[in-house]
Amino acid sequence: MKQVFIHEIQSKHPLSVLSVILGVLLFTVIIAMGIFFISVQGGEQTMVPNLKGKDLIAALLELQNKELYPRIQVRYSASVDDKGLILEQEPVGGTIVKAGRRIRLVVSQGTPINAIENYIGRNVDEVRIELQSLFGSQGMEQPLLSLKEPVMYTSSSQPEGTIIEQKPEAGASLLGPSVLEVVVSRGETQATLKVPNLVGMTLEEVAASISANNLLVTFSLDKANAEQVPETVVSQKPAAGTIIPALSPVSAVMATAQDPSVNEVFSLFSYTLPQNSYPLQLQLDAILPSGERRQLVQVQYPGGAFTFPYRLPLGSILILSMLGREIYREPVEVPVDRLFLDQL
Repeated sequence: MKQVFIHEIQSKHPLSVLSVILGVLLFTVIIAMGIFFISVQGGEQTMVPNLKGKDLIAALLELQNKELYPRIQVRYSASVDDKGLILEQEPVGGTIVKAGRRIRLVVSQGTPINAIENYIGRNVDEVRIELQSLFGSQGMEQPLLSLKEPVMYTSSSQPEGTIIEQKPEAGASLLGPSVLEVVVSRGETQATLKVPNLVGMTLEEVAASISANNLLVTFSLDKANAEQVPETVVSQKPAAGTIIPALSPVSAVMATAQDPSVNEVFSLFSYTLPQNSYPLQLQLDAILPSGERRQLVQVQYPGGAFTFPYRLPLGSILILSMLGREIYREPVEVPVDRLFLDQL
């Protein structure tokens, strides 16, 4: 009965039925398109700008233009010029994200201090801890101020561990990562040294003894006699076993070879250094004609005349360094007396 009725409607009003069907389809399409555009609008993508190194205000404007939002963190940095600049960002510039995303920005708060403080009179251990706590927890790749290790010690009337000198001096501008060099008191106790026996030692052996005992030796050369071994120490003053104040010089005579080599030179290196209130690391190296670099001796030296014998090939270069910095060099050449004899 029902089917008969529908059939009669379709037969009598075919356009009405078609209109209803088309209307339903059109409505469905409109709803689908609306959902599509809403979803597209909510998921619009944008590229994160590269903000590292830019001023905070400029960075915020760029984020605003990209419809992105900042999440700001602050920290100290190693340069006063960094204050207000973006140190880090996440995600990094060039990343594609949805609009409305929050971008983490790390902004420099500048440096904790702008000038070197006066550390003279303070205990070195307290200063070390203070610098580590002040600059070690700021997230810096390199601390703004660090203590040079090992520190220099010297005898003084000040209590043991007291800083008596510093470099840079108090008040110096702190514009970037710096190293604080200090001289620390070891107290009034006069350090002493038992003179080792150098007689009979070769160049290599005497160099090792100098470094191990922090011994200051003033060398001179003398031709070996029939009873002496060439290129060894033949005498010293004070004698072995003598107790002397630390950093007191010891004189040593080294015998030279009677028949010098044609292609090598045995001679004495000599250089006068400025006097310091405390010893500094001094090193004598040689660069051979082959390009090989060889350490001849290393010692903590307070200044004054520095001498050391050497046997090296002609054409070598002698290099004297203090605290790792070259201060003097000279070529190894034929001695004038030997050159004169060769010409006769």
